[in-house]
Order: sequence, then structure tokens, then C-alpha cells
Amino acid sequence: MKIAMVGSGYVGLVSGACFADFGHDVVCIDKDPGKIAALNDGVMPIFEPGLGELVASNVKAGRLSFTTDLAAGIADASAIFIAVGTPSRRGDGHADLSFVYAVAEEVGQHLKTEAVIVTKSTVPVGTGDEVERILTQAAPGVRFAVASNPEFLREGAAISDFKRPDRIVIGSDDEWAQEVMREVYRPLFLNQAPILFTSRRTSELIKYAANAFLAVKITFINEIADLCEKVDADVQDVSRGIGLDGRIGSKFLHAGPGYGGSCFPKDTLALLKTSEDYDSPLRIVEAVVKVNDSRKRAMGRKVVDALGGAEAARGKKVALLGLTFKPNTDDMRDAPSIAISQTLQDAGVEVSAYDPEGMALAAPLMPGVTMAASAYAAIEGADAVALVTEWDAFRALDFEKIKGLAKAPLLVDLRNVYDPAEVRAKGFTYVSVGRS
Repeated sequence: MKIAMVGSGYVGLVSGACFADFGHDVVCIDKDPGKIAALNDGVMPIFEPGLGELVASNVKAGRLSFTTDLAAGIADASAIFIAVGTPSRRGDGHADLSFVYAVAEEVGQHLKTEAVIVTKSTVPVGTGDEVERILTQAAPGVRFAVASNPEFLREGAAISDFKRPDRIVIGSDDEWAQEVMREVYRPLFLNQAPILFTSRRTSELIKYAANAFLAVKITFINEIADLCEKVDADVQDVSRGIGLDGRIGSKFLHAGPGYGGSCFPKDTLALLKTSEDYDSPLRIVEAVVKVNDSRKRAMGRKVVDALGGAEAARGKKVALLGLTFKPNTDDMRDAPSIAISQTLQDAGVEVSAYDPEGMALAAPLMPGVTMAASAYAAIEGADAVALVTEWDAFRALDFEKIKGLAKAPLLVDLRNVYDPAEVRAKGFTYVSVGRS
């Protein structure tokens, strides 16, 4: 089957490469000639473990190609995926659907043979209806159907998530569209991945509801962590104690500096805007957004307090280890490190930082922060080390080396990577989240 993937960003590129690896003929299309040229040269626009190798092997096999020519790319494709960005619209928080609608218009202008148009982008309820209306006007007389197929990919584990999904959600009441989508995902039948067919609007809402629920879990355990610090309890034991309940589950119950990334911040806002449009308030999600926004700066203040408070912190130096919103990605969108570093700078603290993959994207977002060549280079001369993102490279730090480089043996572990007793036994003052 020929598949066209319009949009070669994170979702489009990973999805296209995986579909090609299944044996489909895939063309990834993007308007950015620089990105397409780089992809044709084997240079990935994002950091995702295993993606470069997956792309290279399928390009070599002749199953995956890249182009800026949409008309040629969609020609004879049975399924045309729309996988462009839907960022928060500046000013009101609604999802910006201009890229989705522009693709629908252009696809309609060049559509010559029957095809299923699939929205892979995260879109609010009712977007598929508008895409269908646009296509109806732009491609009169051509048979098509519009389906929704939301992605559930975790950055840093996207290839595994695509090939071994918890579920595949397809929103369409059209039997022909359902058959086409079954054929698209037929290679996953051997993995017994459940396919859930729903109405298009239901499918669109599933994606937002899933991300909002995960954001709720993260925010809930972060507030419990704050309570643990007040009552002398251990949030990690609380997480284990409630996570062993099958009704709750252990995932997304790790206390830290709050969520960030490309999905949760914008998707919770977009869901709230949808709830306002339909006069159906989502009070829990409203609270989650507010709590998460305030938590990031609160983590900065936690570091300031560890330095002895506002007066004592002024003029001191803090080394931030980890800048991306999570490990195994270079994504800096809404990363907690941005607010943490700004809070420290506002308190008169000098900030140095190191991240294994994210510094090129972090630098313009964090003016005044010194980007170091290594973790230990960042630590040199620091009055405190703050572990912000739990990269594997930071899980076995050489504490004796840190003692020799830093001005003071102080570790603020915002991800609870280390055992408190072990770190203190090495002569460090140790501060973590939700633990006494």
C-alpha cells in the first residue's frame, strides 16, 4: 500500500518510518526544503533513539522517500495522513489548526484518485468535519473519506510505542475507510494490538482525554509530594503504595518539577478551550494547568531555599543537570528547566547547565545561562548541583569528583534519582522532592 505522510516532524517522521518498516511504500512530505534536503542526506531533524537507523534502512530498501512536492507525493496513495503541528494559538490557547486546514485544501486541489484522508495531528473535536468540508469543495467528484487516527507516542520511546501500541484508535463510520485503515495497520495484527473503531469526534476527544488524565496523575503526585514534606512522609513509598492498586497503576506517579513537552501543556489548554466552547467546564483540568505552571518556579525557589534563602543565594552559582523536559529527547518545549533557571537568575544566582542532547535548543530559551561542555564542567565552582532531568548519564555521578569541583557538597535532586542515605553518607547535603 502507498501511504503519504504530510508533515515530517516528530509524529510524521516516526510514523512514516515505522509504516515503511512494516513494508508499506511511504512518502514523507514537508514544505521545508531544508528539512527534506537534510532527511535525504540522512540527517534527522530531531533526536529520537533509533530513528536515524530506522530511516536509513528503509530509504535503502526503497520503501521510504522524502519530497516537498505534495502533488507527486500523494499521487496514487491509498491513505494520506495529515501530521502537521497544532500549537497553542497565540493569545487564546486554542489549538492552531491553520496548518491542518492548509494541508486539507492543498490535498483536495491535487487529489485525483480515491483515498482516505487521516488526521494524525492532535486536533479538537469537530476538526475532521471541517477537513471533510474543505475537501468536498476542493475535490469535487473524487471519492474520499476522512478518518481520525490519533498518535500515542512517548518521546524517547516512540518507535517502540508505534510498533507495540497499547491500542490503535480509528475514528470513522465509513466501512471503506475502516477497511483501508485495517490494511494500513495489518502488520500489527500479529502483535494482537487492539484496534478501537469509534466515531470521528469520539476519536478526536480520546487523545485529549488521555493526555489530560496523565497530566492529572503527574500533578496529583506532585501535590502529594508537597504534603509528604510537611508531614514527614516519603512520596516514593506513597507512589508505590497507591500504584500497586490495579485501579490506579504505577505509571506517571513520579514526583518531580512538573510536566512539559510538546503535548501535555498545549493539549490541556486546547481541551479547556473546547470545554468552554461547549459550556461544559473541566474544573479538574483547570486546576492541573494552574498547579503545574506554578510548580516549575516553585522548584526554582526550592533550590534557592537549599542555598540558604534569598539573601544567601544572591551571587552564588548553581549547576543544572538536564534541560530537556524528559530524557532521551532534545525537546525543550515547556521544559521545567526554563522556569527554574529564570527563577534562579531572578534571585541573583549564576546558572551553568549541561544536557546530553538539548543545549542547542535550550540556549536561545535560557539567556544568561552558561552552557557547559560536560556535567562536571557545569559543576565546577558551583555552590549547588540541581538534577532537573533524569538522563541515564546523571544516575551514577562521581561524588568524590564533584566534591573536588564544587564549592559546596549540595545536591538538589528534583527527580529523586538518588537514595538520600547514600548521598548523605558521601558527605553531601541532599534535598529531594517529597522526602524528608
